[in-house]
Amino acid sequence: MRKVLRSPANLGLQDIRALYDSFDSPIAALDCGKKCAPHNPTGKPFCCDTCHAVPAAYTSEWAYLELSTNLWHAWRGDECADVTDPAAERARLQAETPESMVLLACLGHQHCQRPFRALSCRQFPFFPYVSSDYRFLGLAYEWTAEPFCWVVSHLDQVTPAYRAGFIATFDRLFALFQDEFDNYAEHSTQLREHYAAAGKRFALLHRNGRDYLVSPVSERLVRVEGGRFRKFGFYK
Repeated sequence: MRKVLRSPANLGLQDIRALYDSFDSPIAALDCGKKCAPHNPTGKPFCCDTCHAVPAAYTSEWAYLELSTNLWHAWRGDECADVTDPAAERARLQAETPESMVLLACLGHQHCQRPFRALSCRQFPFFPYVSSDYRFLGLAYEWTAEPFCWVVSHLDQVTPAYRAGFIATFDRLFALFQDEFDNYAEHSTQLREHYAAAGKRFALLHRNGRDYLVSPVSERLVRVEGGRFRKFGFYK
C-alpha cells in the first residue's frame, strides 16, 4: 500500500536537485534535436519550441528554478506571435494544468542550461506506463508526438542509462505520491483507448530492459527484437 505523504508541489529544494541529478542522462547518444529541428518551420527542436508545446513544472520545481537560474520564466501566453489573445490562451491552458503545476517558458534551445531542465523536459516524449492492474511497467511515449518526434521513430536509440534514470525517478515519485501514480494510470488508460480505437498496438520500453508491442485490449506483450518499431511522419 502506497502512503500519501505530501504533494509534489511541496518537495524541498534539495529534493528537486536530487531528482534532477538522478535523471540527467541524455535520451540518446546523439543530439536528437538536430534530427527534428529541420522539419520545424521555426528551426527549433519540436520539444524545445514553446509555440509547439508549453512545458509544465511542479510549483516546487519552479521555486527551485527561479532561485537557481535565469533559464525559465512563468509562461505569459504572449511568447508566440500567432497567439492573438494571450489572456484567453493562458486561461485555457492553465485550466488544463493540475493545481500542483505551473506553465513555464525558457530562453530557447540555444541557451539551454542542461542541469536546470525541468522534469517534463527530461521525460519527453515519454511517460510512465501503468497497466490496468496498476503496475508501472516502463516507458510509453505520448501518442501525439508520433508525427514530429525523432525519438519516437528511433526507439532503439534510447540509452539504457536514460531508461534506468527514468524508472528510478518515477519509482521514487510513486513511492511518495499516490496522486501521481493515479494520474499516470489514468493517462495510460487513455493511451490504451487511443490505440484500441485505431486498431494498433503501442510500444513499451519495459523496465526489464526489453522492448515490446502491447495490445491495448488484452495488454499482451510481444517482444520486439532490435527495437524494430514503426516510423512516422518525416522519419519514414
